[in-house]
Formats: sequence, C-alpha cells, structure tokens
Amino acid sequence: MAQSTVPLPSDVRSPFEVYVNGVLQEPMVDYQVRGGALVFARSMRKDKVSGWRWALGAYGVGTYRQDDSIDVRWTREDGSQAVAQRLEVSEVSD
Repeated sequence: MAQSTVPLPSDVRSPFEVYVNGVLQEPMVDYQVRGGALVFARSMRKDKVSGWRWALGAYGVGTYRQDDSIDVRWTREDGSQAVAQRLEVSEVSD
C-alpha cells in the first residue's frame, strides 16, 4: 500500500490543523504524525508543470492531473496564526 509523507515546517507546534484540498483532516483517522512529518495512508501527488505543459497552457490547451494541496494551520508561541500552504509531498511504497 502506498503512503504519502509531508514534512512539517520546523516551527509547527501542536495543536495544528491539516487540510487536504481545503478539507479538514482528522488526526489518527486521515493521517498520523511521525518524526516531524505527516503520514497519509493513501497516495497523494503534487503536480509539477513541465515547460511543454506550460507552453500548451499558454495557448489555452489544458492538461489535468492529480494535484493535492496540503496546508497546515497553527498558532505560534506569540499567539499569531500561521499557515503553511502547498507543502511538498513524497510518496513511499510499503
């Protein structure tokens, strides 16, 4: 079964909220935290647009691929809110 990992920014502290494509995720149901990273028990991908696909898009030709967006929201020690958007996703095979 493929798993996806997302390294957390170094200043993230519990409690924090995790969103995948704008949908709030539940800890221990949708993801686990291991060694400073989020671990999802499903395959997620972040689309990378090549130069060729970018050129096609400039002419109005669209290509669509899976593009999961992982965002984390937390409160800093000074009380201010912080959001890390579109975190990098790594896929790991079991």
